[in-house]
Amino acid sequence: MRSILTQPDHRLRETSKAVNQFDSALETLLIELETLMNASPGGVGIAAPQIGELQRVVIVDCRHSMHPCKNHGLLQMVNPKVIEGSGNVLAREGCLSVQDWVGVVPRAKRIRVRYQNLEGDSCDVESSGFEARVIQHEVDHLDGILFTDRVVSTRDLVRRLQVKV
Repeated sequence: MRSILTQPDHRLRETSKAVNQFDSALETLLIELETLMNASPGGVGIAAPQIGELQRVVIVDCRHSMHPCKNHGLLQMVNPKVIEGSGNVLAREGCLSVQDWVGVVPRAKRIRVRYQNLEGDSCDVESSGFEARVIQHEVDHLDGILFTDRVVSTRDLVRRLQVKV
């Protein structure tokens, strides 16, 4: 099992390639991503580049989030692309790859995203609120963009509180 890359690892800044083969290797990657996301406190999304796999693959699952929201359950998205967005909302974000920081980031309030499933079939989903934010955050990873690149102001980037156990 691989581990989650953290900033400043250069692979987090690279652009991922489209997936063309829908096979057992893709299924294994999705299982690994889901396992790592679920093992991470507060993990609601993860992108393949976060484990050094430069493929356009993301997983989003807001079912157990501390931010209750309407959601579609577990979304395994291959080659996702946000094709519509509307509204604008500012909210705080964190990231499994930027562990010590949170920041206020503008995102579209509602989106439509087109992606392929594990079999390669085209799917569209409309999302809003927190789930839409998570999808946009993960799709950014596929283009080498971190949430820290999108903070409104450096004063909106703050150290995450560390809780000692």
